[in-house]
Amino acid sequence: MSYPTSRFDLGNVSLQGGEVLPDAWLSYATWGKLNAAGDNCVLFPTYYTGTHDSNARIIGNGHALDPEKWFIVAPNLIGNGHSISPSHGLGGNFPKVTVYDNVECQKRLLDNLSVKSIRLALGWSMGALQSWHWAVLYPDMVKNLLSICGASRCWPYNQMFLKSVRAALEADPVFAGGFYQQAPEVGLKTFGRVYAPWAYSAEFFREQRYKEIGFETQDALLKDWEDDHLSWDANNLLTKLWTWQNADVSAHPRFNGDLKAALAGVKAKTIIMPCDQDQYFTLAENKIEADLTPHAELRPIISSAGHCAGAPGRFKQETAFINQAISQLLNT
Repeated sequence: MSYPTSRFDLGNVSLQGGEVLPDAWLSYATWGKLNAAGDNCVLFPTYYTGTHDSNARIIGNGHALDPEKWFIVAPNLIGNGHSISPSHGLGGNFPKVTVYDNVECQKRLLDNLSVKSIRLALGWSMGALQSWHWAVLYPDMVKNLLSICGASRCWPYNQMFLKSVRAALEADPVFAGGFYQQAPEVGLKTFGRVYAPWAYSAEFFREQRYKEIGFETQDALLKDWEDDHLSWDANNLLTKLWTWQNADVSAHPRFNGDLKAALAGVKAKTIIMPCDQDQYFTLAENKIEADLTPHAELRPIISSAGHCAGAPGRFKQETAFINQAISQLLNT
């Protein structure tokens, strides 16, 4: 189901790296109403190939994210085709945008919506990266944090994975360094095929759990990943990939690369939910973050679905476990 979106114009945005993003905007969706105190906001940023529609799968009456109680805001990530993206005209000239840049634009959006505090910042994957940045940069504003298969930074092994899928796409000669005249379809399909196995686990394929999400064979799942990535603009994908790869809450003048100092300032009650078989955002690295973060609980999702265990609404049992954490934090 599609949901109506609104557009928030930002004008020219000065980026963390020194470049300027001209005539920028955020596309976003909201559910529910903001209360008079401006403190019933749930911030739910989008993930890598997700949109507000993807997040909507776990929003609704009877869900933990109930619009009858909460004002839920889902801002689309810069580069995802809904908010300003390379596909809107700049193409290969699109500047480098960090998670910090996304959060600063989102802060302007929430101010415009009269949001005073955030009851819960949550997200899966890149959505979690953004939520972590919110809790670090605006500790007095974020009351609760839920990181689902995400992290406060892109750790080295994760960076290596992202470099490999980027290379698969950029190897297509049609890509032409980002200045392509037609879609680099071979590169996009290869990107999707390389990406897919990393998103799950060996056990997932051994137990044929792909059948739970509608695929008769593992090749059918691979074909679906191919088709999904063919629907994306290549520069949009790589813009978000760069944002992901360079994510780090401590990469800010306030912290000078000191992760311990950055996480020590988080005031939110925090639940960190890695999947024990996630190959991107690992349980071991989430434990490091939990140990550095006050008021943090490490609550792993035990699942062969790997990184995709946290995908909104994708797996029934895993989603129910995540919804318990959402309800707990919203009722804190």
